[in-house]
Amino acid sequence: MKGDIMTGIYMSGTGNTRHCIMRLMYKITGCAKVFAIEDPDSVNALRDAEEVVLAYPTQFSNIPYMVRDYINKNASLWQDKKVICMATMGAFSGDGAGCAARLLTKYGAKIVGGIHIKMPDAVSDSKMLKRSQEENERIVREADFKIDRIAEQMKDGIYPRDGLSAVSHVAGLFGQRLWFYSKTQGYKDNLKISDACCGCGLCAEGCPMGNIRIVDGKACAGKSCAMCYRCISRCPKKAITLLGKEVVEQMRYDRYASETE
Repeated sequence: MKGDIMTGIYMSGTGNTRHCIMRLMYKITGCAKVFAIEDPDSVNALRDAEEVVLAYPTQFSNIPYMVRDYINKNASLWQDKKVICMATMGAFSGDGAGCAARLLTKYGAKIVGGIHIKMPDAVSDSKMLKRSQEENERIVREADFKIDRIAEQMKDGIYPRDGLSAVSHVAGLFGQRLWFYSKTQGYKDNLKISDACCGCGLCAEGCPMGNIRIVDGKACAGKSCAMCYRCISRCPKKAITLLGKEVVEQMRYDRYASETE
């Protein structure tokens, strides 16, 4: 496996997924050759690569619509690519890797592996999955250990199969996807910005969809939210919510920065 023919492409909101794919690529190739899917250069990287690690956070046991959109828009480039699907989750993923794998297979990709990594739910507007800093740090250490082990196996040609089995498919389908499919079937228009907004522009600067603009000194949201929670993570006033009514906990992922970042 050569570093010049293996590329990482990812979607990341609060930094969890970026951390995971960077660490995996670094451990395998000695460099972190990764591209965010909103980066135009990711398309050229995809075109030139022989093997691709596609990483993303799961949303209700499904792949984010932004990732699905990316796969569909670049349908012709997946033919004969060897693809490893990496899914990060706060607790339960079901077949998070399998969701992308099934779509990629339709475009001729060869799915050689699936990876599920549990990571902290670092920022949210819901009380679910809130943990202490110590607990989150423990989760990251365990994730790093799993990534390092997988990297060593992959260098020997042994690939994990997380989320690719029929059992995982059923678990993801009945565990969450059937009940929450409407939340992941498209971009959203219900991002809420309160009067606490100070107009700093950090949310607009970080939005991968260009969905937020600063108008008359206040952030205004459009109808193409990818549910990445990047804006919620960046907002210094906790003025932005999506699924809940208030930001319960807020911390930037750089608190858990690793050797690869």
